[in-house]
Amino acid sequence: MSNKSLSAETREKLMKVSTATICTALFKVGLKNQFIQDVLPLGFTGRNMVGQAYTLRYIPAREDLNPISVFQDPAHPQRVGVEECPEGYVMVIDSRKDPRAASAGSILVTRLMKRGCAGIVTDGGFRDAPEIAGLDMPAYHNRPSAPTNLTRHQAIELNGPIGCGDVAVFPGDVMVGDGEGVVVIPLHLADAIAAEATEMTAFEDFVTERVFEGEAVIGLYPATTEKAKADFTAWRAKTGR
Repeated sequence: MSNKSLSAETREKLMKVSTATICTALFKVGLKNQFIQDVLPLGFTGRNMVGQAYTLRYIPAREDLNPISVFQDPAHPQRVGVEECPEGYVMVIDSRKDPRAASAGSILVTRLMKRGCAGIVTDGGFRDAPEIAGLDMPAYHNRPSAPTNLTRHQAIELNGPIGCGDVAVFPGDVMVGDGEGVVVIPLHLADAIAAEATEMTAFEDFVTERVFEGEAVIGLYPATTEKAKADFTAWRAKTGR
């Protein structure tokens, strides 16, 4: 696990910006593959998910090593991970983009919620998806999946580098989820990306207001005219943004 922690100030900024804006901010510094593919929110309530990554990796299940009795082992990585994922962190699961069996179910996700975790993400699927959608904790997956994980997945490693939806996720990376999906921010870039995304959001809110008022986008978005730049400066002064 990373020794560096996400600051409260940066966390607060990331709670107020979209994954789309974050993706553009990341692209500006050369990172273009940070949005987890084919993963959608369950029961999104309008509140962003923000937290550092604690990872679980599955490999393809091998029948002689993965009978249902493995859950009786107190050292089973899935169960240990649910009890060790730190408060304020997001559990991120590498299910190899395979939703044919569940990455977890409502009982384990409820336990993460009660322990104060910030969310859960898998590039596979969840069983008990309707119940998970009703929990007060952000959850993201590919699609509902009723079969137990043991039929397709073998939990093999906790808190190592993983792939999730074609994105590399390292322990301690910053996960941000909204109504569109989840983006991964390398921890060492989090402060700068949060600041840039906050600035971009202010500008985009200004532009949106003007477009609703009937203004054309050429010269406004991006602001390439002196009038647009002056109007944005005045808008910021007026709104305190």
